[in-house]
Amino acid sequence: MTYDFDTPIDRSGTDAYKLELRQQYFGNKEVIPLWVADMDFAVPPEVQADILERASHEIYGYTIRQNAFSDAIVNWCRQVHDWEVAPQWIEYSPGVVPALTFSLLSLTQEGDGVIINTPVYPPFYSIIGDNKRQVVKNPLRNVDGRYEIDFALLEEQAARPEVKLYILCSPHNPVGRVWTREELQRIADICHQHKVLVLADEIHADLALFGHRHIPYASISDVAALHSLSFMAPSKTFNIAGFSTSYVISKNEALLSAYQSMQNRLHLQMGHVFSGLALTSAYTKGHAWLTALKNYLEENIMFIEEYLGLYLPELSFYRPEATYLLWIDFSSWGMSQRDLRDFLVNKAQVGLNDGLSFGREGKGYMRLNVASPRATLQQALQQIREARMK
Repeated sequence: MTYDFDTPIDRSGTDAYKLELRQQYFGNKEVIPLWVADMDFAVPPEVQADILERASHEIYGYTIRQNAFSDAIVNWCRQVHDWEVAPQWIEYSPGVVPALTFSLLSLTQEGDGVIINTPVYPPFYSIIGDNKRQVVKNPLRNVDGRYEIDFALLEEQAARPEVKLYILCSPHNPVGRVWTREELQRIADICHQHKVLVLADEIHADLALFGHRHIPYASISDVAALHSLSFMAPSKTFNIAGFSTSYVISKNEALLSAYQSMQNRLHLQMGHVFSGLALTSAYTKGHAWLTALKNYLEENIMFIEEYLGLYLPELSFYRPEATYLLWIDFSSWGMSQRDLRDFLVNKAQVGLNDGLSFGREGKGYMRLNVASPRATLQQALQQIREARMK
């Protein structure tokens, strides 16, 4: 079967976050929206068919998740990530960010320190600060455009008595790194030595590109498995973020129980009628679609590389090893972040994520979502180029 990623799909009238909040976020409802991390592609037709079949029933009452839910996760982890997971290690979650929050609340106390690798996904800051924990920034080292972890600093930070958690973004958003086995092993060694628990946000795990392979943190050793919780979902992979399809995995029964206790205490363990169905359908029927998607994403990235090289060579990005997000360096333009944002929004009319929202290390950068038809990306780049020429 062939899949069409080129034909634009009109999302107006669907309350799409990336469309409806343009005026609020950018002050301009006409920008081409390349910001929110969902895709402008149709879900796999098999998944849509399963959802429509269930939707055709007249009743949408309280719904349980059958064994097929955990079986689909076990099989996916084995087939895609070469990771053997037991069904009893799995717990549903209403979303990766809520699940990280529940874990933070159940495993730390107010005032405890939580390490994050900056620049990083903005909610990492808020789930720590809003819950009265301390953000411990471990800035990534930019080595000729490729980001690396500062392990000497990580060792020093993990040794601090107040530091209890490390939220590992793997693959990393926004810089697109897939951490190697050696890097993951160093993290595990440091965190085990200093009794720091690891929360591995692996929501982009299925989107490794250009021959790279995601390695689940908990899969590298029993030591890593027993001091961590892993957070995954088919939402980014199959463009079904509108459903609650996330889940948590931990071999450590005590850690998983602490997570479950917090989620149950907040009465958020139920999910809804389509969550289990969407996950099970995607994980059992979506393999071919995902292969086609990743090929298209790689082609989009190479198209943008070529376009920038020809027409805007002063802009650069390190080719992402995973995700459909580009971390573009605009610093050669010499603009303040405010002027850069104003230029893109009001002159080029393109909506990207402001690099500063990922931390001060994002100054001079913008994040661009490539998961749109190529014609949309070409139009956005052309508008940036034309605005720059004026």
